[in-house]
Amino acid sequence: MKPTTHAAALRPSLIAFAAALMCASLAHAAPDDATPAAANDETATAPAVQDTTPAGAIATVEISTRKTRSSVAISGAEIQKVLPGVNPLKALQTLPGVSFQTADPWGNNEQNLSLFVHGFNAQQLGFTMDGVPLGDQSYGNYNGLAPQRALTSENVRSVVLSTGAGELGTPSTNNLGGTIETYSSDPLQSRNFNAQETLGSHSATRTFLRFDSGDLGNGNAFYISGLHHEAKAWDFNGRQSNDQVNAKFVHDGDAGKLTVYADWSDKTEPNEDSSLHQAGLNSPYTRPFLYPDFAGALAYLDKNGAPPAAVGANFRNYYSDAQRTDKLAYVKYDLYLNPDATWSNQYYFHHNDGVGVVAGPINQAGLPALFKVYFPNQDLKTVFGGSGYATRTTEYEIDRQGWISTLRWDLGAHRVEAGLWFEHNKSDAYRRWYAFDVNNPSTPYQRPSNPLITQYGSHIDNKVVQLHLQDEFKLRPDFTLQGGFKSSLQFAEGTFPVNELPAAIGGGSTGLPQGKIDTRKWFLPQIGARWDLSPQDQLFANIQKNMRQFMTYGGGGNSPWSVSSQASFDYIKANAKPETSTTYELGLRDSRNLNAGPLTAFDGQVAVYHVDFHDRQLAVSSNPIITSFVGGTTILSNVGDVKTDGVDLAGTLHFGRAFSFYDAVSYNRSKYQDSYTSGTTLVPTAGKTVPNTPEWMNKFVATAKLGTSADIEAQLSGDYVGKRYATYTNDLDVPGYFLMGATVSGKVPLSLGWVKNLRWTLSVTNLLNREGPLQPVVGQPSGSYATYPIPPRMGFITIKGDI
Repeated sequence: MKPTTHAAALRPSLIAFAAALMCASLAHAAPDDATPAAANDETATAPAVQDTTPAGAIATVEISTRKTRSSVAISGAEIQKVLPGVNPLKALQTLPGVSFQTADPWGNNEQNLSLFVHGFNAQQLGFTMDGVPLGDQSYGNYNGLAPQRALTSENVRSVVLSTGAGELGTPSTNNLGGTIETYSSDPLQSRNFNAQETLGSHSATRTFLRFDSGDLGNGNAFYISGLHHEAKAWDFNGRQSNDQVNAKFVHDGDAGKLTVYADWSDKTEPNEDSSLHQAGLNSPYTRPFLYPDFAGALAYLDKNGAPPAAVGANFRNYYSDAQRTDKLAYVKYDLYLNPDATWSNQYYFHHNDGVGVVAGPINQAGLPALFKVYFPNQDLKTVFGGSGYATRTTEYEIDRQGWISTLRWDLGAHRVEAGLWFEHNKSDAYRRWYAFDVNNPSTPYQRPSNPLITQYGSHIDNKVVQLHLQDEFKLRPDFTLQGGFKSSLQFAEGTFPVNELPAAIGGGSTGLPQGKIDTRKWFLPQIGARWDLSPQDQLFANIQKNMRQFMTYGGGGNSPWSVSSQASFDYIKANAKPETSTTYELGLRDSRNLNAGPLTAFDGQVAVYHVDFHDRQLAVSSNPIITSFVGGTTILSNVGDVKTDGVDLAGTLHFGRAFSFYDAVSYNRSKYQDSYTSGTTLVPTAGKTVPNTPEWMNKFVATAKLGTSADIEAQLSGDYVGKRYATYTNDLDVPGYFLMGATVSGKVPLSLGWVKNLRWTLSVTNLLNREGPLQPVVGQPSGSYATYPIPPRMGFITIKGDI
């Protein structure tokens, strides 16, 4: 293993480059006839992106939105340059303050996805797609789905990241640290058929087809697209696959705009497994599954179904996979009440049927004790099919529907907005165990049936109501003040149609908890200001308070319905407070043409921020989270506050239309303010850094147009992520890494007559083939942690064209 600790040496040069960017932003502008006009404010009907790239400049990877807070965006075209078909969230790793990792190059594997923004993880951010809430992105589904399952990557118009403070009207119950809004593209106005094919490393194939109707008259148009994606895992013989259909219809009339969207996604992917690190334990670089070598899997276990003692917790399972089927649809109508007022109403529906599967040894962790509760005085190997393995599932189902209603009214100097979001979500989670027949072994691509044990089954009925009211007041042509508040109410009731046997839980519990918790926060204020210092420079400031409602999941995670006793639940109901955060931001945006020799334009943003994060919740488990195979034995604890300070600096230097260089430097310091108690043991976390949050990050993207007609574009990207602590007490850490990627695209020098815009793209990930720990999996206060490895270098080629 070759950890890339040498990347820390880049830090001084990063600071120097940041200073250069600041100097460029304060440089004298070009003459008036070359100065771009200030961008208009975003309109109510098109809230996605305002492109502030100077006229005549090559497109930048970052587009600043003109908000009273830090808000940046990436267009769909720039996302596809990272890798055609990439998860839009992975493309965000080029933005300042964002740390994103997955063990596959596409960013699609959700089980090992790690996303941090300013010290907040994915479960503390708000996610939407065309305004539809996508939930908190937990791997165990209960209230949403991943953006790439809601919308095919090739159909993304833009992704907007608001770090710290999102829109007041964002429909989310957990956006403590900001929001990530994904927007789908609209149908083209000309009839078109687009086809794309990607082939590459590890038998990867991705086929995308899209038909646009063009303008059908009277403002009507639609598109429909289909996707088939397959790729083998890089370290074992597993196959990731996804089939997806998107359809969108738009009627744009004089009275209003009607949008209808539908998505179907069916996804199966074998999971990667992490490697546990602790004193005296052999820690392999990768821990691949044994599938499909069933003979080797049988030889791997002893006669009682136990893996080799020498490997400890780093034993190998036969396989693990995630299967997810989603159906998502919405209908939205923007009614033009008059030239100054628009009333938008959106109804959405989402159904998910999913299962997470692990086929592993029956004699490890706490399984023998669990199984003996259900099968006392029986030979467990025989009970589970004679192979020494058992199959465990967590089976999910979500049925949710909601309504979003927003009124926007321009009243002279005031732009008033009022809104309502209502969602009713019914979610189930069942933990079941199945036999693994030695004569008929299952595969990761089958859904198990006929369980031997239903360990528990939860049902959560959750209703959410969110109200918001805000006024954007233009005091002067160059100064705007925005103020408002939102109210967040949640009414959740959890039951266990199948409760876990008390003997299986232990600790004197009489069963997993049931009951109702209502939480109401009526006043979550926000105030911001935007000052146009000049047509090129804009100062912004914002203060916003947010709350994360309790997770509504039974049987796992930081949820009141996942603690191990009714008494613990009742205590939480009576005494616990939801997590809250208050974010303070101050920043400067700049976008200008320049007369500085080869340097012709600059655009960028610098932001400083402070966050007070209160009543942080942690599921304190008697079993290590990273190795537990049993689950259901946790206590939800308030472990105090976190204070965060940071700086983000990002900008693009444009050298005519031939070359641009984008760089983003960020510094973040997130510190626990309190220690907490686990049982009778004090865990000294006060003053420690939040694990998995690097202090320093730097990203760059260099883009060049090549050839006499500039029909070839080359892009080189780099991502430096600094050292991260891997435990709550900071006794262990993983080194930083520096990864590079490259993309070259151009026109196919061939005319087929009936094919238009025929282009090719060559993409390489991990260009230098670095090795090392990609991300730590934090599960213990001290003494141990797990890691996923950096995927090796991979290459892909894409051919696409229109008919």
